[in-house]
Amino acid sequence: MDYDYESEQTKFMREFLEKNPQVQEKRLAARSIWWDKNLDKNQQKHFKESTVPHKPYAYFGAQSDD
Repeated sequence: MDYDYESEQTKFMREFLEKNPQVQEKRLAARSIWWDKNLDKNQQKHFKESTVPHKPYAYFGAQSDD
């Protein structure tokens, strides 16, 4: 098995990132906007407590006992 194989996509990305190091910095900045957050436990608790429970079979009408 050839362990030295490198796909064209991998070669492209490696060369692109070598030529454009600012892309990595922009990627990390964009990631921090959505993902890298400090969680507030009190806010999470409030959010969890404020959810409204869903009724089972929400897509069916009320069933009568006929």
